[in-house]
Amino acid sequence: MPKLYYTPGACSLSPHIALREADLPFELVQVDLAEKKLKNGDSFLSVNPKGYVPALVLDNGQLLTEGAIIVQWIADQKPERNLAPRQSTPERYKLQEWLHFIATELHKGFGPINNPKTNDEAKQFFKNRLLSRFEFLNRSLEGRKYLVGDTFTVADGYAYYTLRNLRKLDASVIEKSPDLKAYFERLGERSGVRAALQAEGLS
Repeated sequence: MPKLYYTPGACSLSPHIALREADLPFELVQVDLAEKKLKNGDSFLSVNPKGYVPALVLDNGQLLTEGAIIVQWIADQKPERNLAPRQSTPERYKLQEWLHFIATELHKGFGPINNPKTNDEAKQFFKNRLLSRFEFLNRSLEGRKYLVGDTFTVADGYAYYTLRNLRKLDASVIEKSPDLKAYFERLGERSGVRAALQAEGLS
């Protein structure tokens, strides 16, 4: 079965959620990102030379990296679960657009804010820019349950990871945005999301 290399609470939470939602059998392998080691002492770099999670090793030994790619592979294994629209449809491109936006504008937007080498003035600049991206997400959710139509997709699982980070950065942003708050709570109630959080020891 596929092996998902993960670190609790890291962005590997997104494909972890996707695997649970797809009801695919898989093995979890925890990674110490600071040491680049597995629990058994083996080097993680021998699995993924990039040195970061997520990484998914398939049954045939093929390595998949980059969360936005991994979650699409997962969705395509169980098309009946409707975790991604069919390939080459306008809806699939919309899903990919959201995955790209979440990866580049939301997920990566936390990097300079959390970097201890970034001074306070720069942190405020990057925080303001990041919050403007979340405001776009908030506006996009007006009158809708999920990002792509009325069905949960892997893009929502990725968005959930970034919203957890936003809650740590400034919980008031979610609390004062009714659509964003309802969306975050809706995602948190899903059995696949709850199972992934429990398996990673997250509240």
